[in-house]
Amino acid sequence: MKNLFKYLSLIFILLFIWAAYVQYNDPDAMLWYAIYGVAAAASLFFYLGKLNFTVAIILSGIYFIGTFVLWPDKFEGVTIGNGDIVNIEKGRESLGLLIVAIVMLIYALRLRLLNKSKV
Repeated sequence: MKNLFKYLSLIFILLFIWAAYVQYNDPDAMLWYAIYGVAAAASLFFYLGKLNFTVAIILSGIYFIGTFVLWPDKFEGVTIGNGDIVNIEKGRESLGLLIVAIVMLIYALRLRLLNKSKV
């Protein structure tokens, strides 16, 4: 099971780096570089066994809050051409934050489980 989480964290390191990279043409690219960069760094720390439960749960909370703050008034999906581009972009961004929030929550729960098994 330990190796499964190590491999998953490696996959998420790559996915978060890729998510940051594809933001290069966004007007707010630097913000998204930071958002996905922090997620990639947390995944790296998790992989190395250096991520703290408290940090993981705080990051999860921040990303969940971001999800709800950015959520569009009217969700129109994520495909360009199916609605208002602003709503679609907000939907995409909020779903990206939701994915990161869930991953950070999984890390936190795994860390909590590991800490309980050591006692």
